[in-house]
Amino acid sequence: MKSLLVHMNLKVGFAAVIILVAVAALTMVSFRNEKNVSHQATDNGRQSQQRSFVMHDVPRPLPEFGFENVEGQPMTLSDFEGTVVLLNVWATWCVPCREEMLTLDALQAELGNSVFKVMALSIDRAGADVVQDFYTEIGIRHLDLFIDPTMKTTTALGIPGLPTTLLIDRNGRELGRLVGPTEWATAEMIDFLKSHIYTD
Repeated sequence: MKSLLVHMNLKVGFAAVIILVAVAALTMVSFRNEKNVSHQATDNGRQSQQRSFVMHDVPRPLPEFGFENVEGQPMTLSDFEGTVVLLNVWATWCVPCREEMLTLDALQAELGNSVFKVMALSIDRAGADVVQDFYTEIGIRHLDLFIDPTMKTTTALGIPGLPTTLLIDRNGRELGRLVGPTEWATAEMIDFLKSHIYTD
């Protein structure tokens, strides 16, 4: 009888060990899966901050479109003839737009001069006051205020969503565009833009 009990205890103990090993293995697999998901999310986040321009093989002419400056004076792209323009179409109600605005401000501070300008063109229907309040709120110091409350720019330029940024040469032609937010003041982006600003 004692022999039978010992034998049964051994079987129970052996089964318990197997269960513990299985639980440990499942825990390890779960941990690895969670780690992979975390890494994938991080990679996706990095990719969203490192979007690149889609450049055209040949510069494309742009249609006429109008907008206003902070004083309400009408303007067109021809007012910037001879200047390479980074045209960022955005709005204060667009969260990704808001998040990248400080990096655009930093880019203008770094590269802005007589031959290059970052033009942040808001399509806020509420008008320039809303944009000015936002500039003040987050500390924009280098970007001028431009606005198209009619939102006609989006149709004229074929803007698929906000933000969308066009790189425009000194003759008013589109060299390429970037759809979505990005980090504008990185060394890589600055070098890329310089290669188009200071080239004939």
